[in-house]
Amino acid sequence: MTTSPIRPAPFALGLALAGAIAAASIWGAALAAVQHLGISALTLAIVIGIALGNTVFPRVAPFSADGVEFAKAKLLRLGIILYGFRITFQEIGHIGWAGILIDLLIIATTFTLAVQLGTRVFGLDKQTAMLIGAGSSICGAAAVMATEPVVRGQAHKVSVAVATVVIFGTLGMFVYPLLYPYLGLSETAYGLYAGSTIHEVAQVVVAGRSVSEQAASFAVIEKMLRVMMLAPFLVILSSRIGNEGGTGAAKRKITVPWFAVLFIVAAGVNSLHLLPAGLVAAILQVDTVLLAMAMAALGLRTHVGAVQQAGAKPILLASILFLFLMTGGYVINRFITAFV
Repeated sequence: MTTSPIRPAPFALGLALAGAIAAASIWGAALAAVQHLGISALTLAIVIGIALGNTVFPRVAPFSADGVEFAKAKLLRLGIILYGFRITFQEIGHIGWAGILIDLLIIATTFTLAVQLGTRVFGLDKQTAMLIGAGSSICGAAAVMATEPVVRGQAHKVSVAVATVVIFGTLGMFVYPLLYPYLGLSETAYGLYAGSTIHEVAQVVVAGRSVSEQAASFAVIEKMLRVMMLAPFLVILSSRIGNEGGTGAAKRKITVPWFAVLFIVAAGVNSLHLLPAGLVAAILQVDTVLLAMAMAALGLRTHVGAVQQAGAKPILLASILFLFLMTGGYVINRFITAFV
């Protein structure tokens, strides 16, 4: 099977369009009012992309489709790889085995619950359930986007999953600080709880700082450890998907998501401090642009009609996962910290 060659003009125009949306979203996310709400550039990018994708983009799609598809697929994988430079293995030492076990249990239980409830109770297709589960259990929109190549999710399914984690992650950002006085947790323990159960990194920062800087510090470290688990999660998920669908010759070939492996390699390089701090800062800025462009491209390719067809079931699933993260996550945190 041959692939159609990339046409230079649609490729350049599509990349320029995704880049313009990314630039606008990064600028908007830097505004004080937007930062106060904990809305990230990725969230703004997909919102702007969806708005344009359902209004003006269909008219220019024939002249920009190649570049938009490139941003949605190739730039996404590169962005996930570079995301590893936000993490160091040394961060694990600050929270110890308790933090590791908490994150492992949160990810395993939340994702399993998402797939089982999504497919057996709500009748969702497995792709949508997995995407919502990945976003809820690991790191929000970035996890949804990283999981998409593994489960081969369609654009509208990815957008539905992103929308659910944005909605409930934002809700958690405001609810957790209000609950803090009644949780019986120290500032450090609250940080672990918030970092292990709130969806997005930006939302974790806001929820932590609403209590104290110490709470925010531990919340972010716990959250970044959770992000680090994205790569092994994708490898395991790819293996499980590859083993489904029969035995012997009927089995699907297991595809190793190399971008997930390179994500860990990037984290390792960052942990060894092999690169100058200025270069790492520049890499992170490039990474933000790449991920924002990927989100913008996804939004451009998302049709509201397809999202509406998904109905209320994804929201119901995500709401149950949110409640589980708050209550079940609290129980897991209290149990692990008491015995480890």
